[in-house]
Amino acid sequence: MSLVYRPARAEDLTAADALVVASINDLTTRHGFGPMATPSAPNLQLFSLKDDPDGLWIAEDDGDLLGFAWSWVCGDLWFLAQLFVDPAQQGRGIGNELLKLTLEHARTSAVAHKALITFTFNRVSQGLYIRHGLFPRMPIYFLSAARERVMEGLPEPALQSIPIDGSAATMETLAEIDSRAIGLPREKHHRYLLNDPATTGVLLCAGSDYVGYSYVSSSGHIGPLAVREVDDLGVVFAAALRMAADRSCETISAFLPGTCQSALSLAVSHGMRITFPMLLMASQGFGTWTRYLPRNPGFM
Repeated sequence: MSLVYRPARAEDLTAADALVVASINDLTTRHGFGPMATPSAPNLQLFSLKDDPDGLWIAEDDGDLLGFAWSWVCGDLWFLAQLFVDPAQQGRGIGNELLKLTLEHARTSAVAHKALITFTFNRVSQGLYIRHGLFPRMPIYFLSAARERVMEGLPEPALQSIPIDGSAATMETLAEIDSRAIGLPREKHHRYLLNDPATTGVLLCAGSDYVGYSYVSSSGHIGPLAVREVDDLGVVFAAALRMAADRSCETISAFLPGTCQSALSLAVSHGMRITFPMLLMASQGFGTWTRYLPRNPGFM
């Protein structure tokens, strides 16, 4: 038996998702949060594999999957979406080797910035990332509440909403908003969301001016969400809450950076509570999010 690191293939990704779910639930249970992850179709992983296969890696021993790493590149940003090792195999240096392989993906892509989102209580991994030049930048909180609780006193939207389509004009508007909010356009990720039947995206307007956008899933989860100006974050998030509340979902949820004060205040005032804390880690010069709410730790 010998440990092998190799590029991931499409047929690996369902098993990789199962490994990721087991690893997350082992970690969150050991820290008192209970199991949090559930299996899902690896659609974004498959999308990334087709878009840029150099970012997905498998560690295996005699055909047994022991670890999985997945990074994607968009513009000047390399983002580590997942890096997990079978809990029974930790301590063998597998995570460090997988990280080196994905960092080579960053090097060959000649990016200016590197980033990831991890659990705040994942101390071992944070030390690993710091050794490779990614430092803690800000907390990100996952908040959720029952739909009925969020709806109480929620005002009607002050903005008009226009469905996001794949037209050149819409993509240009989204690119301009993203460039202001996070420093880079993300057309390929918007097109991915457009093809997700469980997700609805809208541009939000004040009169004839586009102030931001938001996506809401059928499960009531909000994100990504971005605005042109900091002062518009609260009203755009309020519109997203209304979009989510208008769906027949049991809960409403969102990932809110600690720097997004107006959104956090609005969420808490409508009954949303912190479920678990996460952390953005990044290289220098990236990650002051005052105009952006990520979708999840893998998508950003």
